[in-house]
Amino acid sequence: MATIIDGKLTSKNTRQRIAEKTQELIKRTGVKPGLAVIIVGEDPASQVYVRNKKNGCAEVGFYSREYALPEATTQEALLRLISELNSDDAIHGILVQLPLPEHIDENAVIQAIASEKDVDAFGYASVGKIMIGKYDFLPCTPAGVMELLRAYGIDPAGKNAVVVGRSNIVGKPQAMLLLHANATVTITHSRTADLADITRKADILVVAIGKPKFITADMVKEGAVVIDVGMNRTPEGLCGDVDFAEVEKKASFITPVPGGVGPMTITMLLSNTLTAAETFADKK
Repeated sequence: MATIIDGKLTSKNTRQRIAEKTQELIKRTGVKPGLAVIIVGEDPASQVYVRNKKNGCAEVGFYSREYALPEATTQEALLRLISELNSDDAIHGILVQLPLPEHIDENAVIQAIASEKDVDAFGYASVGKIMIGKYDFLPCTPAGVMELLRAYGIDPAGKNAVVVGRSNIVGKPQAMLLLHANATVTITHSRTADLADITRKADILVVAIGKPKFITADMVKEGAVVIDVGMNRTPEGLCGDVDFAEVEKKASFITPVPGGVGPMTITMLLSNTLTAAETFADKK
């Protein structure tokens, strides 16, 4: 049976370190990390995420500001707000909760955030820096995965790593981070032929496709490390992209859903915001 990778415990330990560094920064420079979170519309899942981010800021001693804008907010109004926050010295990180209403160009909004405040690491500058390995911030979910691997002493160097999914938010940056950690990386997706043949060769398998229990035990190598990024709401409750009950019997390590990668995502957002505040303080 696999060792369960406890995201809640790792998140708690990481947040404790962030809180300690935050107090040191405030004492040394007077700069208190500040995060602005913008939500447009009434999406219930987004509201939960925003509340969790606000609570996370309070837990580690950050200053936070929430902007809850109506669904009918224009793109121009949203871009004006981002422009104001870009020049606000009390705010070191800006996050726009996705998805946005259909009348707003998501990409235009993401690119409007100043690169030094792009704590989601979605902007072109951040993506380019991740590609060459000279980054300021990392996308929060892939960074959380790497933190979990470190916490459990799993070194990707020399391992075959397979990423299932090629999204800009998880799949592609996850592959880059594993590559920077000296793994040999394969990215698979909906057009991949003979997917199971590829996943069975993985020493480290990261799954992020949004299909409940898609990865079954026969698709997993004996002793593999299995990281399930999926979060699917089903009539039976929350589940991941991996058939946990069966795959757990074959894997050496596995993340549960919930309680695996999920808790790390907001924690890494806090880590990015602290980094942004430290950079700002150093330039004062």
